[in-house]
Amino acid sequence: MDGTVDGFRYGAVTPVAAYLMACLGGALGLRCIVRSLLDARSWRAGWLALGAASIGCGIWTMHFIAMIGFHVEETRVRYDAATTVLSLVVAVAVVGIGVFIVGFRGTSGGTLAVAGAITGLGVAGMHYLGMAAMRLNGEVGYDPVGVAMSVLIAIVAATAALWAAVTIRGFLTSLGASLVMGVAVSGMHYTGMAAVSVHVHDMTGGTWEGDSPTSLLLPMLLGPVVFLLLAGVVVMFDPLLVLGERSSAPRPDSPAPNSPAGKRPSWRAAASSARER
Repeated sequence: MDGTVDGFRYGAVTPVAAYLMACLGGALGLRCIVRSLLDARSWRAGWLALGAASIGCGIWTMHFIAMIGFHVEETRVRYDAATTVLSLVVAVAVVGIGVFIVGFRGTSGGTLAVAGAITGLGVAGMHYLGMAAMRLNGEVGYDPVGVAMSVLIAIVAATAALWAAVTIRGFLTSLGASLVMGVAVSGMHYTGMAAVSVHVHDMTGGTWEGDSPTSLLLPMLLGPVVFLLLAGVVVMFDPLLVLGERSSAPRPDSPAPNSPAGKRPSWRAAASSARER
């Protein structure tokens, strides 16, 4: 029989908490990417890695906080620990690929499109791998249209986030971009969840029991949440990263100062030339 699926068992608590975690991860990730582009002398790979880990952890914690509110009335839902951890690794690794492409290959339209597609597919892959971690007395089905829409939203959201990271410098504008990113990531999640249906197996002869979802998810969520808080401390104690002020070092996609494209006549040179004439 078809199970009665409820994605909001605790009302607005889990969606709001999930959205805030997505915003936090997005904000920290965007600021770290900006930091790597502002100063060529900084350890770019380190800042990009921190940004990718922040975005990946934010998306992962958003997903599983939201899944705490997922409930099937006819059966207990629990999660496989190994698959759950694997979904976190996938989120950080694939988001990292997209972030490093933008960080080292520049911000052209083609590069941004490729990086956004890879990152978006990583976000969607994390979501559905996390769903594959569910264990219940039944089979989970998906509406293909809903799945396709969720993947499309993930790609668009990832592309927009990367674009914001390489074009927005101010702290407040970057914060606004992270709020929009949180909406997009949450929208992707709940679009994917709207495509879910559960066919419950015959319950004759007893009930299918298991551990409560919170008994596994809450301890596992603690690590990524602590990581995001520590990343936030790094952000707060780096003035250049907070203010988003450009340093004198060139951006990776800007011409070198000594190249023909990078040379600009100064007013002193122009005045000297006028006097000689």
